[in-house]
Amino acid sequence: MMTSNCTAVTEFLLLGFSNALGLHILHLATFLIIYLAALIGYLFVITLIAIDSHLHTQTYFFLLNLSFLDIGSISVIVPKSMANAILNTRLISYSGCVTQVFFFFFFIHSDLAILTLMSYDRYIAICKPLHYATVMNRRACLLMAAAAWSPALLYSALHTGNTFRLLFCHSNIANQFFCEIPQLLRISGSEVFTSEIQIIIFGAYLSAGCIVFIFVSYIQIFTTVLRIPSEQGWHKAVSTCLPHLIVVSLLASTALIAYMKTTSGNPSALDLMLSVLYSMIAPMMNPVIYSMRNKDIKAALWKLVRWRWFIPTKMSVILQ
Repeated sequence: MMTSNCTAVTEFLLLGFSNALGLHILHLATFLIIYLAALIGYLFVITLIAIDSHLHTQTYFFLLNLSFLDIGSISVIVPKSMANAILNTRLISYSGCVTQVFFFFFFIHSDLAILTLMSYDRYIAICKPLHYATVMNRRACLLMAAAAWSPALLYSALHTGNTFRLLFCHSNIANQFFCEIPQLLRISGSEVFTSEIQIIIFGAYLSAGCIVFIFVSYIQIFTTVLRIPSEQGWHKAVSTCLPHLIVVSLLASTALIAYMKTTSGNPSALDLMLSVLYSMIAPMMNPVIYSMRNKDIKAALWKLVRWRWFIPTKMSVILQ
């Protein structure tokens, strides 16, 4: 229930990076480049997986899921920040902030769940190859993907609902370029509900459990890899697992540091850098990391390039 001296907040003020024209343009240009690079990279990966039948496997099914989730997570926050920069405003509506929190949490937690499933997929493929076709069949993969998306949806709904049950009386200024939970809790005019604290702790344990599962899986994988007598087999296993491990490490480390740091009324450049790293740079780098060391992606790309060049050449010969 609202107190009599508390006015309902209808909008929030987000952090503006700088009022200086040069830095303002730099902020807009940087965000635009990052966003376009992420979109192009993921749409490229999605297209390759969709058109190349050799990539219609369990591993690339999970990578396809990851691509859609990463596009969603970066699209929730970056376009709004760029729009504010263009319009020279810091405002976001109350409903817009609720939407941003809900979908950002949903995409990030689904992302971590899919990364966990990808580590399990690699574990079965390398440590138990004879059981791979049985364990990782099409139905099992669909159920695993549903199991990754559904709890994240429920968790986001609970987290968002409990956060916005709080009263925002003292301030509506969130010192972050998007609606981030720690900043919203800091500016709340009421005490944090016990249920909200419990949900935060549950989410922390859930995330930690996923990360521990991933690294335990990789301990088992690398233990098995070291026993592979063939050098070619060893290199194939490492090249398959290394991109995934880099992606997990990048997301986990930046998100952990960003959320464990103390929130303040005047965020430093380091605070903003960490927020940009886990919310934007990590999703942008994922398609690059997966493409650099993935021979299947490179082969599909080369096949697409040859097809694109072959068709016009063949048509011109026919027309002549």
